[in-house]
Amino acid sequence: MALKRGISFEKNRSKGFHFSVLLFVFLCVLVSVVFFFGPGLYAAAADQGDISAVPNKQAAKWREWQTLQDLKSLFSKEVLDVIVSITNDTGPLSLDNFRKNNLSASWRVAGSETSNATYELNQSTTHARKEKTMAREGKSSDGRAQWSDSPTQQTRRQLIEKRREKRAAKLVKLNDEVIVELENAAIKRSSSVELAVLGKYSIWRKENENENADYTVRLIRDQIIMARVYLSIAKMKNKLELYQELQSRLKESQRALGDATSDSDLDHSAHEKIKAMGQVLSKARAQLYDCKLVTGKLRAMLQTADEQVRRMKKQSTFLSQLAAKTMPNGIHCLSMRLTIDYNLLLLEKRKFPRSENLENPSLYHYALFSDNVLAASVVVNSTIMNAKDPSKHVFHVVTDKLNFGAMSMWFLLNPPGKATIHVENVDDFKWLNSSYCPVLRQLESAKMKEYYFKAENPNSLSSGASNLKYRNPKYLSMLNHLRFYLPEVYPKLDKILFLDDDIVVQKDLTGLWAVNLNGKVNGAVETCGASFHRFDKYLNFSNPHIARNFDPNACGWAYGMNIFDLKEWKKKDITGIYHNWQNMNEDRVLWKLGTLPPGLITFYGLTHPLNKLWHVLGLGYNPSVDRSEMENAAVVHYNGNMKPWLEIAMTKYRSYWTKYVKYEDPYLQNCKLNE
Repeated sequence: MALKRGISFEKNRSKGFHFSVLLFVFLCVLVSVVFFFGPGLYAAAADQGDISAVPNKQAAKWREWQTLQDLKSLFSKEVLDVIVSITNDTGPLSLDNFRKNNLSASWRVAGSETSNATYELNQSTTHARKEKTMAREGKSSDGRAQWSDSPTQQTRRQLIEKRREKRAAKLVKLNDEVIVELENAAIKRSSSVELAVLGKYSIWRKENENENADYTVRLIRDQIIMARVYLSIAKMKNKLELYQELQSRLKESQRALGDATSDSDLDHSAHEKIKAMGQVLSKARAQLYDCKLVTGKLRAMLQTADEQVRRMKKQSTFLSQLAAKTMPNGIHCLSMRLTIDYNLLLLEKRKFPRSENLENPSLYHYALFSDNVLAASVVVNSTIMNAKDPSKHVFHVVTDKLNFGAMSMWFLLNPPGKATIHVENVDDFKWLNSSYCPVLRQLESAKMKEYYFKAENPNSLSSGASNLKYRNPKYLSMLNHLRFYLPEVYPKLDKILFLDDDIVVQKDLTGLWAVNLNGKVNGAVETCGASFHRFDKYLNFSNPHIARNFDPNACGWAYGMNIFDLKEWKKKDITGIYHNWQNMNEDRVLWKLGTLPPGLITFYGLTHPLNKLWHVLGLGYNPSVDRSEMENAAVVHYNGNMKPWLEIAMTKYRSYWTKYVKYEDPYLQNCKLNE
C-alpha cells in the first residue's frame, strides 16, 4: 500500500478500517526497531545471526531511540505532538482524535488493501541481515522506497508551497476586487434612487410617520357630522334627553378637534372624547335611525356646505383682486415724498445725462412702462447689475402724470451707472388720443364706464362675475396699451426690448438683439402646454370672425420680455392690424379686457419662439415653478396677483426680487420699506 503525504480519514469508514490503520502505525514502529540497529552490539549480533546475544534492556532502549528518530523523519512535528498528547491523555490512538484536531486534509491513505496489510514479527536473523542491507540502499523490506526526502523532492515541495501561497494571495486579491466592485455597484444603485421617495420614509418628518397621520382627526369630524344629523332628528322627534346628551358631546368633540389637521395636534384626551361620542351615537342610532330621514339630512348638509364653499371662493377671489389692485402704504409714501422733492427741484437739475444716446440705434434699448417706482427701480437695477457693458444700455421709462415726478426724482438720485435713462409722461404724447386710438375711445365710452363703475348693473363685476380680475385699474390705463405703439413712440430705433415692471433680470440680455427672428416682428417665449395657454383660452371661438381666422389650438406666448423688430413692424403695419381688431371688439364679444388677447391676434403668425430659459413665468401665481429653471432663467416674471412688493407675495420667490431693492436708501427707510 502506498502512502501519500498525510492521512485522510472519512467519517463513515468501518471499524475494520480503523483497526488496520492502528495496526499499520504499530508495524511501522516495529519495522524501524528491527532494521535500524546502531554499530556495536546489535550489529555484531546480527553478523553472527544471533539477535538473542544482545541484552534485552539495552536493545530495547536502542530500538526506542532509533524508532523515535525515524518517526521524526517520517511525520511532521504537528502530527507527533498530536500523537503524544492523545497517547498521554486518552491511551491508544483514535481516529476521532485526528478528526478533532487541525490535521491537514491532504493526508490520505491510498489503496484498498490497507486492512489486509500485515507484517511478520518473528523473522530469522538471515532475514534481518537482508533487511539491513536493503535499508542501506534506501529500501524497506517489501521493496518500497523509504520516506526520506531527496533534494529534488524538497525542491518540488518548496515549489508547491510557493504556488499555494501565490494562489492564496491571488484569491485574496480577487476577493478584495470583488468587494470593491460590489460596493461601487451599491453606490451607483443608491445614487439612482429618487430622493423624494426616500424622504417619504424619513423618521424626522412628522407628517410621514405613517400613511394615516390624520386618521383620528377624520374620525372626529365624521362623528361630528353624524352627531349633527341625529341632533336634528332628536329635536324633531322630541327626544330631549338624547338631544341634550348629543349636544354636550358635540361641543366636547368640537373643542377637542379645534384647528387640528393631524393626529399629533390633538390633545391626549381626544381618544376619551371619541369613545364617549361613539357610545352616544350608538344610542342615538338605536333610537332614531331612519334610513330615508338620515339620507335627507346628509344631503341637506352637503348642499349647505357646497354653498358655503362657493361663497368663500367668491370672497377669496374678490379679496385677492382687491389686494392686487391696492398699493402698499410704503410704496405710496415713497411716491409722495419723491414727488414733493421733485417739485422743489430746479428745472436745470431735472434733466438726465447722455440724452444723445436715446436715438442711437446701435445701442441696446429697453422700453419700460410703469407707474410703480419701486418695481421700475428693480427692473433697471437687475438689468444693469447683470449687463456685461452697462454703457451700451438705454432705458426708456414711460409713466403717467401722477407718478412722473416720483419716477424722475428716483432715477435722478439713483442713476444706473454708465447706462442711459430717460423718463417720459404718457400724457405728453399728444398724438395718442381717442380719435387715433380705438381703445382710448372705448375706455371713455358710457358703456365702459357703466361696466366698471355701476354696481347695480347685473353685468357689473361687483356682482361677483367670474371676470372680476378685469376691474383692475391697469386695464383703464393707456400705459398698458402703449406697447402697441412702439414705432410711434421710438421712430428712430430698429429694435427694442419690451419689459414689464414685475420682472427681474438675472443675466445679460444683449444676446436677444442677435437672435434671428426670421422676418417675424415679435420674439417671445411660448407658454402653451398640453391643453392650456392656447388661443381658445383667450378668444371667443363662438364668434365667426375668430373661428374663421385663428386656430384654437395655436400656442400662446407671454408678454413681459419681448424683442420687437420695429422695421418689420412698420412694414407689416402691426399697429393698423391692432386698430382693426380693437374696433371689432367694442362690445367685448371677441375677447375680454386686457392686452394679451389682442396681442395674440395682432402678432398671429408673426411671433418667433424664443428659448424658454430667456423668460420663466408663474412666480406670481404658481407655487410649483421648477427651481432649476428659475436659477438658470435670464428673466423671471411675477405674472399674476401675488406681486413681490405685496404682502400676498409667495415668500419662497420673493428673494429673487428683494436682492435688487436698495433698502439702504433714506427714502425707503423713511417710508418703512424694509426687507
